[in-house]
Amino acid sequence: MIRCAQASSPPSPPRPLAREFFMAPTEVVASRLLGHFLLRRVDGAWLGGPVVETEAYLEEDPACHAFRGETARNRSMFGPPGHAYVYLVYGIHHCVNAVCQPAGRGEAVLIRAIEPWFGKERLRVNRRVSQDARLVDGPGKICAALAIDRGLDGIDLCDPGSQLMFAQNPGRARWLGSEEAIRRTPRIGITRAADLPLRFVVGNPD
Repeated sequence: MIRCAQASSPPSPPRPLAREFFMAPTEVVASRLLGHFLLRRVDGAWLGGPVVETEAYLEEDPACHAFRGETARNRSMFGPPGHAYVYLVYGIHHCVNAVCQPAGRGEAVLIRAIEPWFGKERLRVNRRVSQDARLVDGPGKICAALAIDRGLDGIDLCDPGSQLMFAQNPGRARWLGSEEAIRRTPRIGITRAADLPLRFVVGNPD
């Protein structure tokens, strides 16, 4: 999925996406996040890269964690928007989401894959795999590589001082080439409402 020459470091200082960005319809946010940077600050250095795959989860969607209402586990999914929802699956893998919509409505965008642009050496330490393309090509892999866990659940993604953010990519338009590079498909890896076309991928989906 590598689309162009990689930058060695993100813009300094990185500019987080505005809170208003996450107030759009959740499937729109899922598409618009593609190409912007997911960044995690560890020991003063930024890890991450551009988002290349997302999935939207809507409150009325049976596959959404908010479908049955608010619980202690999913509380941060109910807002405010522009915060992280981090959860654990199978007791092993963490997944990171961007919370969308006004507070009180449980919707979020799952980050399924990014390109490993920044902090590659640290990513390789956290994820011991032979190919860089496999470092962050899944939601659990992203969290392992970027050291994202439940301790970051609810963190403000729009705060310039945050340890986790979605930062503006000034070269997003060039990186994408065209908005037509974004493909919309059914979601994968789930059993409920798997046919809903709420997965967004840059390039040809696998």
